Amino acid sequence: MTRLLTFGDSNTHGTLPKFADDIYERLAPEERWTGIVQAELGCDLIEEGLPGRTAATPDPDMGAHMDGRLGLAIALHSHGPLDVMTLMLGTNDVKTALGLDAKTVASHIEGLVDYALSEDIQKRHSGFKILLIAPPPVRETGFLKEKFRDAEPKSRALTPLLQDLASTKGIEFLDGGKFVDVSPIDGVHYGAEMHTRLGLAVAAKLATM
Repeated sequence: MTRLLTFGDSNTHGTLPKFADDIYERLAPEERWTGIVQAELGCDLIEEGLPGRTAATPDPDMGAHMDGRLGLAIALHSHGPLDVMTLMLGTNDVKTALGLDAKTVASHIEGLVDYALSEDIQKRHSGFKILLIAPPPVRETGFLKEKFRDAEPKSRALTPLLQDLASTKGIEFLDGGKFVDVSPIDGVHYGAEMHTRLGLAVAAKLATM
């Protein structure tokens, strides 16, 4: 059985679109895209989705633990041996408060890829493959509009940069925006239908790896 680690943010966690910060609703395991991949492929699933996670930046409001470098190191030392890891980050990185452009976000994600591909980590797991997923672009709408002011163009610019990154590093790539649209409710999260679309797309891609 293939052991799959899904590393990401709230859209890997399964957070539903919402109208306010203090609402917490999460899709059921079988409704999340991660669970759909598990059902399609019969894999051993390890979910590592943290709402608010960035690739390499502490969040000024949510805390230093949002830095994906810390989370990935813990995940790759906690679980294993792995066969495949999906990596989908970049949504929170374009928040206005962080002041990052798309190239910087891509470079931060490159750092995570390099860590996962490092000799020590690969040896620890006897080697594993990586699928880099570009998240669908955000929309500036709903209660998160100010937090993501001017973020939409940066979010769109990130996709081709991540595709180039995957090609350079010799890992697989999936453009999530081809299958998923963020919800007009908050411009960041996906509803159940979109999770189904993404899960089927990811499963189909992993089946070819």
